Amino acid sequence: MSNYFTTEDAGKYLGVTPSRIRQFIIEERLASAKFGRDHMIKECDLIAFAEFGKKKRGRPKKNSK
Repeated sequence: MSNYFTTEDAGKYLGVTPSRIRQFIIEERLASAKFGRDHMIKECDLIAFAEFGKKKRGRPKKNSK
C-alpha cells in the first residue's frame, strides 16, 4: 500500500503552500483522493509531479539567430 500525503505535507515536500497544492488539484495537474474534507495525494503521484508536473518559471529564452 502506498503512502498518502495531506495537502500540508505535500506542500512541505514540494516547497509550496498548501493552498498552492489545492490549486494544482483544482487545475487537475495533481491527482488526489478526497477523504471527508481532506485531499490525500499518493506518494507516487507526488513524486511524478515533482519531476514532471511543475511548469518552468520566468520568461522564455529568446532564439538567437
